[in-house]
Amino acid sequence: MRIDHKKCVGCTKCVAVCCGEAILQIGKKCVVDEDRCVECYTCLRSGICPEGAFEEVPLGWPRILRHTFSSANALHKRTGVAGRGTAEMKNNDVSGCYRLGEVGFTVDVGRPGVGTTFEDVEKISMAVAQLGVDFELANPTTVLMVDRAIGKFRDDIKKERVLSCILEFKTEDTKLISVVNALKGVAGNVNTVFSVGCISRCNPDGTVPIEAVLRQAGVFYRPNGKTNVGLGRPLADC
Repeated sequence: MRIDHKKCVGCTKCVAVCCGEAILQIGKKCVVDEDRCVECYTCLRSGICPEGAFEEVPLGWPRILRHTFSSANALHKRTGVAGRGTAEMKNNDVSGCYRLGEVGFTVDVGRPGVGTTFEDVEKISMAVAQLGVDFELANPTTVLMVDRAIGKFRDDIKKERVLSCILEFKTEDTKLISVVNALKGVAGNVNTVFSVGCISRCNPDGTVPIEAVLRQAGVFYRPNGKTNVGLGRPLADC
C-alpha cells in the first residue's frame, strides 16, 4: 500500500486505523513504511482518507503473503483455507483428526499492532519439531515449510511481515509438557507475542485428559470448548 504524495493533505486520520502501525507523518504528509506494512488494506477499506490518497500496489512473490495472512478477505489458494488456520477441534467429531492419546496445539503468532515475521515463526516451529510433532498439512503456514521434519521455512519468505499466523500440529499426549516447555524456551528468542491452545478429545466420561497433566505441571490454562454441530461421517484418517 502506498499514499499518493500529491493527494495527501496530512490530516493523519489514517494513522489510527493502521493495524501494523506502518503509517507515519513526515513533514506535512503521511507515508507508508513499506517494510512494516502488512498489506491488510484496512486503511483503504476504511475509507478514512478524505482525499482518496491510498493506492494499491501490485504484490508479487513473496510480498503477497503479507496480504493473504493479514487481510480478513484473503483466500489461501494452495490450501483453500480462508483465514489463518483450519477448523481445528470444532469439526473433530467428523474429521477424527485428534484421537484419544493425542494432543493438538495451535500457536497463534503475532497480533495487530505487533505482527510477526516468518523468521520468528520458524524459530517456534523448529523448537517443537525437535520433539517429533506432526504439522497440519491443510494449514496455510505449514505449506510454506520446506522441511516439516525440522520445521524449516523457505528462505525467501522469512523477512515477510504479517499481522499473525497460526502453527498447528499434534503429537502423543505423553509429549504435552515437553511441547509446552519447548514453547516457553523459545518465547524469549522471538520479537513478537504468541498464544498457545492445547486440543484433545474428551474421555468417555466427559473429562478432559490433558487438564490433570497441565494442573500437575503447574501450567495455567483457561478451559474452552469448540463444537460445530452438523451431519457427516468420520474420515478414515486425518
